[in-house]
Amino acid sequence: MRRANTRDINIKDGVVEYGRPYIAPVLFAVVFAALGSITSIIGPSQLSKITDLITNGLMGKIDVAQVLKITMIMGIIYVAGAVMSYGQGFIMATVTQKFTQKLRNNIVHKINKLPLNYFDTHNEGDTLSRVTNDLDTMGQSLNQSLGTLISSITLFIGCVVMMLITNVVMSITAIVSVLIGFVLTIVIMSRSQKYFNSQQNRLADISSYTEEIYSGHAVVKTSNYADDAKENFDGMNNKLYDSVWKSQFMSGIMQPLMGFVGNFGYVMVCIVGGVMAIDGKISMGTIVAFMIYVRLFSQPLSQIAQAFASLQSAQAAMKRVFGFLGEAEEIDDSDKDVEVPKVTGDVEFDHVKFGYLPGQTIIKDFTVHTKPGQKVAIVGPTGSGKTTTVNLLMRFYDMNSGTIKMDGVDIEDMKRSDVRDQFDMVLQDAWLFDDTVRNNLVYNKKDVSEEQIQKAIKAVGIDHFIDTLPKGLDTVLDDSISLSVGQKQLMTIARALIKNSPMLILDEATSSVDTRTEEQIQKAMDLLMKGRTSFVIAHRLSTIKNADIILVVKDGEIIERGTHDELMEVNGFYANMYNSQFQE
Repeated sequence: MRRANTRDINIKDGVVEYGRPYIAPVLFAVVFAALGSITSIIGPSQLSKITDLITNGLMGKIDVAQVLKITMIMGIIYVAGAVMSYGQGFIMATVTQKFTQKLRNNIVHKINKLPLNYFDTHNEGDTLSRVTNDLDTMGQSLNQSLGTLISSITLFIGCVVMMLITNVVMSITAIVSVLIGFVLTIVIMSRSQKYFNSQQNRLADISSYTEEIYSGHAVVKTSNYADDAKENFDGMNNKLYDSVWKSQFMSGIMQPLMGFVGNFGYVMVCIVGGVMAIDGKISMGTIVAFMIYVRLFSQPLSQIAQAFASLQSAQAAMKRVFGFLGEAEEIDDSDKDVEVPKVTGDVEFDHVKFGYLPGQTIIKDFTVHTKPGQKVAIVGPTGSGKTTTVNLLMRFYDMNSGTIKMDGVDIEDMKRSDVRDQFDMVLQDAWLFDDTVRNNLVYNKKDVSEEQIQKAIKAVGIDHFIDTLPKGLDTVLDDSISLSVGQKQLMTIARALIKNSPMLILDEATSSVDTRTEEQIQKAMDLLMKGRTSFVIAHRLSTIKNADIILVVKDGEIIERGTHDELMEVNGFYANMYNSQFQE
C-alpha cells in the first residue's frame, strides 16, 4: 500500500479510500459530469473559468465536527420521515377504506329506497358492477394515489420555497422549464378522461352480459347459442381492451414525460447557473444546490402527474357510483301517522288507473270490492295487467288515479311498510338465500315456534324432504344442496304460511310444481287460509275453481266476474280460456 499525503488517495486491495480532503475528487467528478452537457454551449475558455472556481471552493478546509452534527440531524430526519411515511400509509388506508365502506352502506340504503320501476328499467348486472367493480376501483385508486399526492405536494412546496430563498432568477429558470412540461401533462390527462369513463362503462357491460349468460347457462346450451354468446363476449371484450389500452397508455406516458421534463430543467439550471457564475452573480455552491433542487422539484411533479392519472380511474368509477346514489327515491312516507286498524281483509279498488309510462295506460278502470276471508282469483291473458294490479295493492307503484282502500283506509294515507305488513306474498320466481332452512322459512319473522314451522312444512308437503337433509331444518342451503324449482317454491309457500298475515298474494305460485303437488298445496291453502283474504293469479284455471270470486281481466279492464260455475254458464271469455286447457 502506498501512503499518500493528507490530500492524496489511498489504494488498498483495489479499493479507493479518500484522504483528509476526502470528497474533493468525488465532487470534481460529479460537477464535471453535470457541466459536460453544457461544454459545447458555454465554450472551453468559459468552462475553464468555471472549473477554477469549483477547485478553489472545494480546496477549503472541512469542519469535521459540523459535518458530524449535520449527519446526526439528517439521521434524525430520516427516522422521523420513516415514522411519518408509516403514519401516512396507515391514515390513508384507514380514510379510503372508511370512505368506501360508507359508500357501500349508502348504496345498500339507497337500494331499499329506490322505487321498483328503477329495477324494471336498469340492468341487474350494471347495478352489481356499480356496487362491486366501481367501488373497488375507486377504493384502490384513492388508496394508492392520495398519499403520494399529499407527500408530493408538500415536497414540491418545500422545494419552491427553498429555491426562492436561495436565488430568484435560478428559481424562475427551474420552475418555468419544469412547469411547461407539467402543463403539457395536464392537457394530455384532460383529454384521456373519456377513455377511463369508457373503461368503467364497458366493464359494467361485460359484467352484465356475463351474469346474464351464466344465469341462463342451461338455455344457452340447449339452444346451441354458446358460439354466438362467445362471439358477442369477444366483441364486448375487444371494446373493453381498446378502452383499457388507451387509458393505461395515457397513464403510462406520464412518468417518462415528467422524467424528460425534469432532465430539461436540470440542463437549463446548469446553463443559466454557469453563465451567472462567470459573471460573478452566484457561487458554485448555489449551482450545485439548484442542481439538487431541480431533482427534488421534478420528482414530486412526476409523482403528482402519476397520481392524477390514477385518480382518473377513481373519477370514472366515482361518477357511476354517485350517479346511482343520485337516482330518484320513493317519496318518504315516514311522517304519515294514520293509525292502521286491525285489518280484516276488506279491500276496495275504486276506478283505479295506472300506466308505467306517461300516455301508456295498463290498468284502465279497475273497480272491485272484496270481503274479508274471500279467495279472489285474477285471470286473463299475458299482459292484461294481473300482476300490475297486485303491485298497486302492495304499493310497489303509486296509482295515476283512483283509490285502493283497506278496511276503509286509503293505502296512500298509510306507510308502505304498514301496507306490506298486511300481506304474505309468494311469487312465480322462488327466492332462497344462503342460510339454514329454518332461517329461510322464518325470514324476518320473530318469535316463531317449532310447532308453527312443522305445521307449515307438513301442510305443503316438504316435511319428508327436509328430514332427508343432512341436518334437517339446520341444513345450510348452499351450492352443495341441490333443490328443484318445485321444492324451492314449496319452501317459499311455507314461509308465507308461517308469517300468517291477514291477506295473501299468490302470483303464479304453483306454476313450478307438478299437478299432484299443486293439488296438495291447494288443499293446504284451503285449510290454512280460512279467514284470510287471498288474491290468486293463476294460469292453470283448474286451481281456482273454488275461488269465491274470479275476475277476468283483459287490456287492463275487468270484463267478467263471478264464481267458476257462473262464468262457465255465461260461456264467455273465461269459459273459452278454461275449455282451451283441455283441448288437444
